[in-house]
Amino acid sequence: MRKILLTGAGGFIGSHLAEELVRRNFEVRAFVHYNSMSSQGWLDTSPPEIRKHLDVFAGDIRDPNGVRTAMKDCDAVLHLAALIAIPYSYHSPDTYVETNIRGTLNVLQAARDFEVSQVLHTSTSEVYGTAQVVPITEDHRLQGQSPYSASKIGADQLALSFERSFGTPVTVVRPFNTYGPRQSARAVIPTIITQIAAGQRAIKLGSIHPTRDFNFVADTVGGFLAALETKAGIGEVINIGSGFEISIGDIAQMIAELMGAKIEIEQDDIRVRPERSEVDRLWASNAKAQELLGWSPRFAGVEGLRKGLEQTISWFARNENLSRYRANAYQL
Repeated sequence: MRKILLTGAGGFIGSHLAEELVRRNFEVRAFVHYNSMSSQGWLDTSPPEIRKHLDVFAGDIRDPNGVRTAMKDCDAVLHLAALIAIPYSYHSPDTYVETNIRGTLNVLQAARDFEVSQVLHTSTSEVYGTAQVVPITEDHRLQGQSPYSASKIGADQLALSFERSFGTPVTVVRPFNTYGPRQSARAVIPTIITQIAAGQRAIKLGSIHPTRDFNFVADTVGGFLAALETKAGIGEVINIGSGFEISIGDIAQMIAELMGAKIEIEQDDIRVRPERSEVDRLWASNAKAQELLGWSPRFAGVEGLRKGLEQTISWFARNENLSRYRANAYQL
């Protein structure tokens, strides 16, 4: 049994990952963001048989002392804590530097000092910007087209520099657009589902021409676990993507079909990114993940996407879940 520090454990991907780590008999110290309501994010909804095995630590990734305290006695670190909403990064870029770059530095410093056996650092496909060549391999140029993506480029490079400078065993895991149960309403798939579920048929979206490589959350979790179970990825950047691209407009129509609804899409200007900031195309090559990690997506291609969407829609359709979302409000 290995003891894992999981930062961002209360978030969308982090909560799914925490649950799967417990199922696989890892000891999990779940680092969640401290708040006055003692909320543990999505871990509050985890099954009791999972929660009883979680060692929950409330703190702030920007606080080096808290990060060091949380990391004591841990064998490996899965670093997912980050600010990820692109529109909010236009509004408050300083917080992205402090959380995504400074927070990552705190994790790396502590991991180096405690000599942990593995650090999995979470990147994002947004660091590539609009694809210059497709499918996107890990040696594609990096383009900071938003303050968010720029902060993640900085964090990624810090992580890789610690491996090169100090031998810190870092793997950079770079998920493409993850979707599934529990995802924030700021993301496009929950935005579409919740509007339709609320009875709306004129669906408000931003730009619908960009394409994305949507990766079901179970596959993203599988990618992290595959990286954790081998040392082959140390010093490497590894894409975790489905290898299939679809436009925002087309996925909206696919969701509507699965939900038995006829929709019209209305462009909402407040949801449109600045022209040069919009990432027009993302399509992952996952060949490196297959080669180094033995990982490949189970929800691949158009049929895999439909299967993942069906599970996502089913989760959102439950009243106890849908009631957590505000379908009529735009989320930064």
